[in-house]
Amino acid sequence: MKCAAHPEVETNLSCGRCGIPICPRCLVQTPVGARCRKCANLKRLPTFEISPQQYVRATLMGVGLAAAIGIAWSWFWGAVSLFNFLVAAGVGYAIAEVLSLSVNRKRGRGLQVIAAVCVVISYVIGNVGLSSGVLTFFAGFDLYDLLVPAFGIVVAVVRLQ
Repeated sequence: MKCAAHPEVETNLSCGRCGIPICPRCLVQTPVGARCRKCANLKRLPTFEISPQQYVRATLMGVGLAAAIGIAWSWFWGAVSLFNFLVAAGVGYAIAEVLSLSVNRKRGRGLQVIAAVCVVISYVIGNVGLSSGVLTFFAGFDLYDLLVPAFGIVVAVVRLQ
C-alpha cells in the first residue's frame, strides 16, 4: 500500500476510521488508535478556549480586585515576613479564583499572565499606600520586595494551569 498523502512512501498502516492508507508522517495518535488528519478532527479543549471578550472581562475583574486587595493589603502589612508571604499566597489564589470564575472556570496561559500582572498591581498598590509616595516605595526596594509578589504569582499561575 502507498500513503494517500505521500505516494512515494509504502505503508501497512491505515486510518482506523476511514481506512485510507497513512504513513508515519500523516499519523495522528488518538485515544482510539491511529487516524488520518481529516478523521482525527483535532480541537483544543473548551476549558482552554478563551474569547477576546472573556479576556477583557477577566482583565477588568482582575484589575478591580487587585486594586481593592491592594488597599486592604496596605492596612494589614506587617513586619513579620511569614505573614506577608501568606497574604501574598492568599492574594494570588483569590485573584486566580475570581479570574477563573469571571470566564466560566476556564484556564490558560493568557489568564495566567493577567493574574500575575494583577498580583503585582495589588502588591504595588499595597506598598505605595504604606509609603508616602511612589518615589519612596521604589527607593527602599530590595530582594524581599521581589519574593513576596513572586510567591503570590506562583500560587496564581498554578491555580490557572
